[in-house]
Amino acid sequence: LENLQPEIKTLSERLRYEVSVRGKQLGWSEKVARFHFKRNLRRIVTELYVRDNCHPFKATLLVWVQIPLWVCVSLALRNCSTGAAGSEVQEQFSTGGALWFRDLTAPDSTWILPVLLGLVNLLIVELFASHKEVSRLQKLATNFFRVLSVVMIPVAATVPSSMALYWLSSSFVGLAHNLLLRSPAFRRLCCVPRTRLDSDTPY
Repeated sequence: LENLQPEIKTLSERLRYEVSVRGKQLGWSEKVARFHFKRNLRRIVTELYVRDNCHPFKATLLVWVQIPLWVCVSLALRNCSTGAAGSEVQEQFSTGGALWFRDLTAPDSTWILPVLLGLVNLLIVELFASHKEVSRLQKLATNFFRVLSVVMIPVAATVPSSMALYWLSSSFVGLAHNLLLRSPAFRRLCCVPRTRLDSDTPY
């Protein structure tokens, strides 16, 4: 998608010129010319997506799987921690922790897990925000996720430690994926094409 942007920009400028010329020949109003420009630009962009097999919807597919899975696992851990899944399971959770969170059924009174969760989530948001060129919508989304990362800290402090630990583990894996996908060596290994925003020193 990133590599298509220069081509889309060039084709857009050419189309704007052609629509302008055609509009003068046929006496189109500015509104009609804009309508034809947008309709044809949509068609051209769709053809490019099909040609390069990179429709933006594909990037959201993982989210539609990830979010329901995250919710289901969180609810399952809550049920195990509160005894809804059986007293035997709850008893195992109450003694199955480690380090300072030995009781997975109780919230983390030290706030270490919630604060770590907030920091890891903020790091992920900042990694996404580190692109030099961002739109107004992307800025709003980035600020929303920054606030959400901070809000998750007190939320994680009130839920059983099993949930906070799962959330932290999930976020940490997400952070590791993001860092790995920024590595030029890893990207070459996976044949990920370079974009104009790529850096040889991403870290």
